[in-house]
Amino acid sequence: MDGKLRNMTSVYLLNRDKILLLYRIGSRVVNNSYVGSAGGHFEKEELNDAMACVLRELNEETGLVKEDIENLALRYVTLRMKDNEIRQNYYFFANLISTYKEISSNEGHLEWVDYKNISLLVMPYTAKYVIDHFLKVGRNTTCLYGGIATYNGIDFIEMQSF
Repeated sequence: MDGKLRNMTSVYLLNRDKILLLYRIGSRVVNNSYVGSAGGHFEKEELNDAMACVLRELNEETGLVKEDIENLALRYVTLRMKDNEIRQNYYFFANLISTYKEISSNEGHLEWVDYKNISLLVMPYTAKYVIDHFLKVGRNTTCLYGGIATYNGIDFIEMQSF
């Protein structure tokens, strides 16, 4: 391991019992699978500010701004070793204030997906386990969870300040 890192953010927009997912097309890292409503790689000036990164990506990919959402919160941080790099993912969740606003993405096709249908979708490894944990545990808490990817899934633990 030579210490290469890939830092990424993702935001999942919620509305009642649905999540806005992006079927990403044409990406060099994640292609032809469902991902968060928006997300991507950190810019150099954002390396210590995951929220700045996720808000920039949200605006670039959907045209939405912070005033279009509420309760934006970092809920999961995951680590995975892949292709000789450590992939750090910062997963945010927020509520979309108005579902009547026309939303589109330049990265693929956005689609509101009912919670009960999410397990059927093709998703990146860590994203699939984050969403599963969120639906079973995380949506009923305000906790921040850390997760380490293993061959058998992700081991989640509630992160605490001390």
